[in-house]
This record gives sequence, C-alpha cells and structure tokens, in this order.
Amino acid sequence: MYDSYSKGISYGKGILILIGLWLGGFFMGGVASIPIWFLMTGRGIFTMQQDMLKPEYVNAIRVIQVVSTFITFFLPAYFTALILNRKPVKLLGFTMRFTYKQLFLSVVVMFAAALAAGALAELNEKIPLPKATADFFKRLEDTYAEQVEAITNIKSFGDYIISLIMIAILPALFEETFFRGGMQNLLTRSTQNHWMAIIITSIIFSAIHISYYGFLTRLCLGIVLGLIYYYSRSLWLSIAAHCFNNAFAVTQMYVMLRQGKSVKEAMDDKMPFWWGIIAVIALYFLFMIFKRVSNQAIKAFTPPEDKALEEKWIA
Repeated sequence: MYDSYSKGISYGKGILILIGLWLGGFFMGGVASIPIWFLMTGRGIFTMQQDMLKPEYVNAIRVIQVVSTFITFFLPAYFTALILNRKPVKLLGFTMRFTYKQLFLSVVVMFAAALAAGALAELNEKIPLPKATADFFKRLEDTYAEQVEAITNIKSFGDYIISLIMIAILPALFEETFFRGGMQNLLTRSTQNHWMAIIITSIIFSAIHISYYGFLTRLCLGIVLGLIYYYSRSLWLSIAAHCFNNAFAVTQMYVMLRQGKSVKEAMDDKMPFWWGIIAVIALYFLFMIFKRVSNQAIKAFTPPEDKALEEKWIA
C-alpha cells in the first residue's frame, strides 16, 4: 500500500521508527518542562512534583502539559511520516476531505461511545482485586484527580475556556496524530488487518494513561476513534470526536464544580450497565451509516491515482 510519494521504507520499519521517536520525545518532553517551570515559577526541580499540585502554579502546569504532549506525541508521528513519505500530512490523514454529515455522525457516535464507556467504567470497578492491589490503584486515581484539579482549576468562565483548550482541543490534536494517524495507520498498512491495528493501538492508548479504573473506558473510546479514522481516512474526524468527548467532560466538570461538588465527583463517569448495552447496539447501526457515508466521501474526494490503494484499504 505504498503511494507515489513513498520513500521506499516499509511501514513495519516505520512502526519501529515511531516507537523510537516516541521514547525520545517522552524524554525530551520531560527535559523541556524544567526550564519552563523555572522561568514561570522561579521554583526548583526538587519540589516540582509537589508544587505542580498547587493552584498558584496552574499557568506553568498548563504550559508544561501542552509542550510535553506536543513533543511526546505530535512530533514523533510527524517526523516518522516525514521519514516515510514526501507528503507526511497526507500520510497521517490530515488532507483527506470530509463532509458535514460525517462530522455530525462522528459526534453522535462519540456520544454513544461515552455511554458505553461509562458502563464499562462501572464494570471495571466491579472486577475483584486483592486489597493491596485495589488500594494501590485507588491511590493512583486520587493522584490523577489531584493533577486534573491542578490543570483545570475552573473557577470562572475564563478558566473553563482555557481548560477546553488545554484538555479538549490540544490533547485531541496531539494524541490522535500519534495514535490514529501514526500508530494505527502504520499497523494497518503493514499488517493489512485493521481490527488488529485498532485493538493494539487502543490498548496502548488506554495503558499510557496509567489508570486501571479507566482502562476499559479508554479502550472503548480508543476503538471507536480508531473506527472513525479507519472508515473515513480523515484524521480531522477522529480529532473532532476526541475533542468532543474531552469538551463534554470538561463542561460537565465546570457545571458540577459550580454546584459545589468536588473534582472527584465531577470526574465520576460511571453509567448503569444496561445503558452500555443500548449504546453498543446504537454504535453498531451508527457505524453502518458512517461507513456508507464515508465510502461515498472517499470516492468523491480521493484523487484518481490513489483510488487503487484506497480500494485495498477498506474491506
């Protein structure tokens, strides 16, 4: 599935390049956070971990979050695509056009996915664990809630808008570029098995958030985002869906915090299990429609020289 802009490097090797650049980006993102922290707070690195939970340093935390995510996720995917192809943004899926109907369906699909994910969160919590293991995972969740509270710090409408940018828009752009445009894309092209590519990518996508009680939730969302990208070929649609999911969570948090509830309560996204069954049925039919609409868009927007390749892509 090479195109005329390929540089002749296999997609299998591209996956190894992506992983290597991601490891380097992870390290460089941490290094880059140190001067940002010092310049914006005047504080040293030895108390940085504790200080990052303090509201007075929220602006520094937000900048570090954006910069480190950009370096860790966006840059490795872009440079991998650049190494493999003379049109890296095309390879990632940024140039594939889409219709307003696809965009609307992506949002509806993501809403249904959020209901299914909420039911899985309930299931995830009911899986029995040894007490010591359960206590360890709960401490991780508490730490994560503290980090989210520090980053959001939603006390006004202005804070809400900033949180939308920092938590909804930018992470959606950077993470989708890496996971869907990069990892899933290369796995699909190298293995010719889109389901394997979507599931592997979704497992890694969920695991990287280091949250046991949110693992099934993010796995579900990752699979849905992967299907949106696979059927549409447009990275913008998976970004939009991811952004909608994040924005909905931030908005819910903003409303609940104004009602006097805690961040932990606002982050509780569990749903009754029967909601999940309804949502899965809805997702099945929604994706049937989305696939049909996307096939029409692909036929209309794909250049003639790429049509043979695209026919091999969709099974």
